[in-house]
Amino acid sequence: MAAGSRLFSRGSRRVRWGRSTGLACAVAAGLFAFLGNHGPVWGSVDRDGIAPSVHVSETLVAQAESPPMRIALGPDGRDVRLAGELTDGVAERLARLLDASPRVERIHLTSEGGLVEEGAAIGALVARRGLVTYVPDYCVSACTLAFVRGRERLVLAGARLGFHAPYESGPFGIEIEADSAPERAAYLAAGLEPAFVDAALKVRPDELMIPDAARLVAARVATGVVDAYRFPDSTLDDGPDAEHARTVILRDVPVLASLEAKAPAVIEAITMWYLDGYARGRSEGEAVDGIRRMAARAVAGALRSAEPAVVVALGRLTLRALDRVGPERDDACAAAGEGLGAVLTRSGLGEPDLALARAALRHAVFTEAAPEAPEPAPLATRDCGGLRRALTAALALPPDDAAGALHPLLFPESVLAHVTAQAE
Repeated sequence: MAAGSRLFSRGSRRVRWGRSTGLACAVAAGLFAFLGNHGPVWGSVDRDGIAPSVHVSETLVAQAESPPMRIALGPDGRDVRLAGELTDGVAERLARLLDASPRVERIHLTSEGGLVEEGAAIGALVARRGLVTYVPDYCVSACTLAFVRGRERLVLAGARLGFHAPYESGPFGIEIEADSAPERAAYLAAGLEPAFVDAALKVRPDELMIPDAARLVAARVATGVVDAYRFPDSTLDDGPDAEHARTVILRDVPVLASLEAKAPAVIEAITMWYLDGYARGRSEGEAVDGIRRMAARAVAGALRSAEPAVVVALGRLTLRALDRVGPERDDACAAAGEGLGAVLTRSGLGEPDLALARAALRHAVFTEAAPEAPEPAPLATRDCGGLRRALTAALALPPDDAAGALHPLLFPESVLAHVTAQAE
């Protein structure tokens, strides 16, 4: 059987190597869950100890169908955004776009995989045009056949490439391992480390080997890792519409869900700013920063008139954020320096603190219907140690006095020199 038509069976579903309808969404959902700590996905280590892998739970198989493949020219005509499943005709569509777009230098790949022929054909187009390949989120299975043909092969810090072996469906739906020689040859011809290729092609179809960025570079899968400020944002590549943008915003800043019923203009303003920046080629880093600053401004404005007991509880929350140790310590300190709104809208807010924030916002009064577009730089900076001491001192006071002392710490004005002086 030709490599491109290889199928394996999972229950009553027939699934192409890498991905297809049901399992495509299942494994993609599993990958999202693995990245975001949601859903029944667990980590393991592949048999050769080369890289971590994840196993996709049976409960994820019945997901909705994958969205159609979207191929679009990015801002300034220098990027192509490809997002979705690699189904019949995708490579041909891409070829037509490239023929009409001579300035394209780079292709953004966001795909759960699909047909082997399509992945290989896209890879051939990439190689012929000398394009840079870039993965801003995930590129799995057959998608990796396209990625490895790039002149440069770049991944966003935190993005994931997923590998596993092809399987065919045998009698009675039995999974039979297929000859992976064509895929092995393609990976080796692209210069990948043989031990890595061996490990990747031993992984079952219901598992994914997801190496970290350092391993990808060491195995010559990727040539470099870039930060979120390097290239135009690709977060909306599979759906640059208001509903998709809103979904992304609420996923990344979950506390905003508490504002939607009471202040829909806040979500609408952030969504429109986000969509406009995506169309203009704003980087993902700039987009995330801007979304959080707009959200922080709205949240702080709503909580400024909170009851004293609520202010005290939020002061304790802020102090807990500053007292935590670990890789997020600097982010927590920077957020606290900008005020309570930044603390509540940053990533990594734990579920108990998020529940507290949501409860406070349910009783908040919104005085600003729509936040203004954010400044390109942080609102302010404060000494973290001094701020911690000031919060500790304020929280030691009787409740009503504590709320008064906390107010300028949690809701700083644009000039914050007096806060550092209070903390000393």
